[in-house]
Amino acid sequence: MKLMRVGAAGAETPMVVAADGRVRDASQVTDDFDGSFFASEGIARLTAALPRLPVVDISGRRIGPPVARPGAVLCIGMNYVAHAAESAAAPPTNPMLFYKSPNTVIGPDDQVLIPRGATKTDWEVELGVVIGRRVRYLESPAEALNHVAGYVVSNDVSERAFQLELSGGQWSKGKSCETFNPLGPWLVPATEVPDPQNLRLRSWVNGQPRQDSSTADMIFSVARIIHELSQFLVLDPGDLINTGTPHGVAMSGRFPYLTDGDVMEMEISGLGRQRQQLAQA
Repeated sequence: MKLMRVGAAGAETPMVVAADGRVRDASQVTDDFDGSFFASEGIARLTAALPRLPVVDISGRRIGPPVARPGAVLCIGMNYVAHAAESAAAPPTNPMLFYKSPNTVIGPDDQVLIPRGATKTDWEVELGVVIGRRVRYLESPAEALNHVAGYVVSNDVSERAFQLELSGGQWSKGKSCETFNPLGPWLVPATEVPDPQNLRLRSWVNGQPRQDSSTADMIFSVARIIHELSQFLVLDPGDLINTGTPHGVAMSGRFPYLTDGDVMEMEISGLGRQRQQLAQA
């Protein structure tokens, strides 16, 4: 089962892709896939209701982000050894946290805008983790995955000049630009992802391979990240965690930065594929 939202931006309808590949309208179960849905055992309710939900044809319709606007988008920097190396940084000894504005979240195939004044816009395929139960002061990482609603493909688009040269000491200027977090196409429930540390991540620009790695190469696992964050802040249902990107980004110096008209594609095994074309803001 896969959760998705279909329709115009701000007016999406919650839907579910069943095991047989047919898409069913989930609006009998919930108005949206938001924090309230996840907090109220929404995935279990949706699973029980699935056989009676009407089948719909979504051909030609826009796919929105599979989660309605998160309350928070928390991001982990430098979480792959090879990416830290290509960034000329030492691997961190504790998870590096920064935030993106929640209004950066867009659909998986929506247009991404290059900000005005930008010179170093970059791509980052990442495993996104959506929280399903409130998280605070977990005793150990062993508890963490029980609080996950599901997993999703996330593109942590970054403007490196804003992030590093004009930052003022933190990264959010280069991370929170308009349209900078394509998400989806689906949210796959945690129960259907046996091991979040065994997923292949890939990206392409204009059809040319860029990133190809595995979540097995994370410095801090999903469970470790959630446990660590719970010691410093409260995670609420519907919150999104971007867990870091592997090597192969433009900041490495091996590839050019993105320009108007370029096409990014991101894929994670079992979680789907997304595609965005860039345009100047």
